[in-house]
Amino acid sequence: MRVASRGQGLAEYALILALIAILAVTALMFLSGQIDTILSTIAMGL
Repeated sequence: MRVASRGQGLAEYALILALIAILAVTALMFLSGQIDTILSTIAMGL
C-alpha cells in the first residue's frame, strides 16, 4: 500500500511540474516581443 501511494504522489508531482513547464513556455512565447524590446533598450543604453 505504501509503495503504491508513494508512486501516486510521485506521478502527481510530475504532472504538476509538467503543467508549470507548459505555462512557463506559453508565457515566454507571449512575452517574447516585450522581453526583446526591453533587452534591446538596455543594450542601447550601455
